[in-house]
Amino acid sequence: MLTTYTVSGMTCSHCVSAVSEELGRLDGVTDIKVDLSTGAVAVTSDQPLDPEAVRAAVDEAGYTVAA
Repeated sequence: MLTTYTVSGMTCSHCVSAVSEELGRLDGVTDIKVDLSTGAVAVTSDQPLDPEAVRAAVDEAGYTVAA
C-alpha cells in the first residue's frame, strides 16, 4: 500500500533522514521515499497506516504534515 504525504519544513538531507527514521518506526512500513524539493513523502506499508500515527511521527522529527 502506497500513501503520499506532504511534509513542510524540510530543507536538507538531515531533515529527510529525521523524517524517514521516525516514519520507519511505524508498524508495517516497508519503504520511504522523500522528494525534498516538493516535500512529498511516499510511504509504502503492508497495511493501512493510522493518519494520526503518521502525523505524530513527523511531528516527533520536528516537521508538519500539510493538511
